Amino acid sequence: MKASVVSSVGGGFDVQDIELDKPMGCEVLIDVKASGLCHSDLTLARAGIGYAPPVVLGHEVAGVVIALGEEASEFNPGDHVVASLIQFCGRCVQCLSGHTHACLQPEATLREDTEPARLRSSGGRVINQGFGLGGFAAQVLAHENQIARVPKALPFAQAALLGCGVLTGAGAVLNTAGVRHGETVIIIGAGGVGLSGIGGAQLAGASRIIAIDVADGKLERARRFGATDVINSRERDPVQAVRALLPGGADYVFDFVGVRAVIEQGLQMLAKGGGLYLVGIGDGATSVELHALSLQLNQNRIETVYMGSSNLKRDIPFYAEMALAGRFNLAELVSREIALSQINDGFESLKDGAIARVVITDFVN
Repeated sequence: MKASVVSSVGGGFDVQDIELDKPMGCEVLIDVKASGLCHSDLTLARAGIGYAPPVVLGHEVAGVVIALGEEASEFNPGDHVVASLIQFCGRCVQCLSGHTHACLQPEATLREDTEPARLRSSGGRVINQGFGLGGFAAQVLAHENQIARVPKALPFAQAALLGCGVLTGAGAVLNTAGVRHGETVIIIGAGGVGLSGIGGAQLAGASRIIAIDVADGKLERARRFGATDVINSRERDPVQAVRALLPGGADYVFDFVGVRAVIEQGLQMLAKGGGLYLVGIGDGATSVELHALSLQLNQNRIETVYMGSSNLKRDIPFYAEMALAGRFNLAELVSREIALSQINDGFESLKDGAIARVVITDFVN
């Protein structure tokens, strides 16, 4: 099959013909119809973090089940599915408590070292599989725990985004923070994941959803996703602007950017008893100075977010149904569809503020 392989750190993505093993155990073979481009894949490729080259990355996958391992029992050939980077064993205390995103044994979804590799080059060299998926390929072989069934009416390009961006953004609001009807929400960073956060706030019934960004185009799109107010932080002091709209501050602030200045501003936007949720990771080395007494007196909390505290088996089908019911704007998240051979240009285009998400839908060219 064709796959986009990262052969060296910083070397970019190169389309190659590689070999895919047959499904075994609880594995599911998926004919990939759409694979979303996420900034984290680009970071891994450039920095060589997590997976040594050669590696196939990509973790937002939608497609059709075409074969099953002998122990797989949840799916049937022909099912439309979405695969996610959340790997869970289903047996540890976290999984049994419903916190599958915090599984203690995620490696249980992978093959043992003594078993054949899932991916190999045409010359027989083992190719690593990012997040147990390797979604930048014509087919994906993954454990059934990483896969959720979705309605066949949902377009594949939209469905793919449910695997990471939507889970993270909407899940931060609905699962991690547990926003309730009538509460106030601020979304800092109106990219694809932030837009999903706005969608989650709408589903939660938030009374005020304020989007903050530096690009007017993103803020216009944020309004279409459900933001009640928008603030261009390049033109106005965002803290003062928020306080003008919400004199007492906001119940929840979600930072989808991840830089020190934004975190500090987010704290200043909180109402008494409000919470700041850190979703964006910035450069991965961001630090901030906290004043414990001030946090205590204002009864504020700070919490990090991983994958929107999501249970993919529950949440992916839910968002899919909400999209089909017209209650969650998935369609406008897909800004551009490309061929697998255009992946490097696709990642470059993510710098354009007019682009929400780019999705590979052609795995032939």
